[in-house]
Amino acid sequence: MSTSNGSLPPRSRGQGGGNRRPAGQASKNGIRKKNKKPGFMARLGKLILILMMLSALVVVGYFLYLYYKLDSGVLDTGVDRPVAADSSAKVKPLTMLLLGTDYRPKHKSYLTDVIMVVALNPETESATIVSLPRDTYMELAGYKRTKINEFYSRFKSKEDTSGISAEDEMKTMMGKYLDVKIDYVSVLNFQGFRGAVDELGGVKVNISEDMCYTDSADGTDINLKKGPAELNGDKALDYVRYRKSNCDPKTKASDDFDRNRRQSEVLHSLMDQMQSLGGVVKIGGVLDAINDNMQTDLEKDQIKNMIAAYWQMSKNNVEFKPVTGTWRSPYVYINEEELDAAKRSLKDRLAGAAPAASAAP
Repeated sequence: MSTSNGSLPPRSRGQGGGNRRPAGQASKNGIRKKNKKPGFMARLGKLILILMMLSALVVVGYFLYLYYKLDSGVLDTGVDRPVAADSSAKVKPLTMLLLGTDYRPKHKSYLTDVIMVVALNPETESATIVSLPRDTYMELAGYKRTKINEFYSRFKSKEDTSGISAEDEMKTMMGKYLDVKIDYVSVLNFQGFRGAVDELGGVKVNISEDMCYTDSADGTDINLKKGPAELNGDKALDYVRYRKSNCDPKTKASDDFDRNRRQSEVLHSLMDQMQSLGGVVKIGGVLDAINDNMQTDLEKDQIKNMIAAYWQMSKNNVEFKPVTGTWRSPYVYINEEELDAAKRSLKDRLAGAAPAASAAP
């Protein structure tokens, strides 16, 4: 079927009326004007702008999706309890005890290989992380003198008779030890750590020494080579756990202080991963991965508040304060000056002081 009308002249491409000149037609002064295409830089600028807008939409959309998962109970993380407006992590400085246990299906133990206390301040968007060696000799009024990593397991075994959860007992004890009120506690086992690292696509580290250790009883098979590496969840766990070698030839042994340094290195690397666009869109997957492997008394709404307040926190605003000491088998005797400095740093963070610049390991 023809769309032209025999009584009218054919339409020009512009269809803009009689005053519009066809492309290339001379103007009144006789100069022929050409259609000018946007330059390369202009087109590149538009492309970058579009990509930025798409990225922003992905981030915003994903956080809405994550909030939906928490709100709807699809993600069963956190406690179903309201949070008062003045207690929100978006406005109130908070402290949290982080425990990493060696519990796994083939090794049902609750020894705490990782012991950290974190102080967070939303106004300065900063944090202090104090880490303690797992073999720390704990001498505290009202508690048995022993290694610090044994207390959680002891408290677990007494929950039925004491009527107090092991998590609450640990908050009370660590609060007394570090002279600071601890608001929350989260306990993560090995599988949760593995899953979180894998969801983020691995972690980049610089291995300082070869590491080799095997244990057929629990399936441990550590074999890491010196140099830059990108580790999956299993290898990252090997990296932060490595203590000694039983291989032939043996590799250099590692003490609690070396492990604390490696923990800081891994945390820095994971922060980089989380804050990249790729990491941001994996936050829900990370929470899914740790969901069945973590205990926490954080409210669901508080988890959302913490994500909103801190997900873009610069690692330069995170002060790591590993406390060291002297190893005299089977204990680490803490350096009291370092312990006092760690206590002051936690209090400074809660009071709103900015942390000293903290370079990545």
